Amino acid sequence: MKPVISIGNREFSIYIEAAQIQTRIKELAEVMNTDYAQKKPLIISVLNGAFMFTADLLRSLDLPCNLTFIRLSSYQGTDTTGMVKTIMGLNESLQNRDVILVEDIVDTGITLQKLLEQIQQEKPASLRICALLVKPDKHQVPVKVDYAGFTIPDNFVVGYGLDLDGQGRNLPHIYQLKS
Repeated sequence: MKPVISIGNREFSIYIEAAQIQTRIKELAEVMNTDYAQKKPLIISVLNGAFMFTADLLRSLDLPCNLTFIRLSSYQGTDTTGMVKTIMGLNESLQNRDVILVEDIVDTGITLQKLLEQIQQEKPASLRICALLVKPDKHQVPVKVDYAGFTIPDNFVVGYGLDLDGQGRNLPHIYQLKS
């Protein structure tokens, strides 16, 4: 394990170790297994960042479920653009489905708010949000995360699916930008 890594001209230090991430995912899955007992939820994973988290979460769930993906974009470098672009949309009906939306990180809440508006138009039976990381100090719009992995301060992070200009997603740990 490298305690400090470089991506581009920036240095990052370990913030959340892989073992902590896996432990927390199992805890989230236990709660979801109880909440969705006797149901077959549709998991919507937000690409690209949530793919690793979603895969590990699915392996920890002990209930039947379906999986689909949506791809959005709102970041450029270390900053959000404030504009949400749908790159790959949903193809299946959400009507009367129990939906769990899986996000890598919720910071401003703008991307999540726009996506929730889109999903609500499909009239799902229920809709809950699961996010690996939540930055409440950065929220610009009110958002409710039902299953939160970790609450973190407003630091830029990479690893475990999160990236800086496409780099760092493959790292097993979550690293934060060194100040």
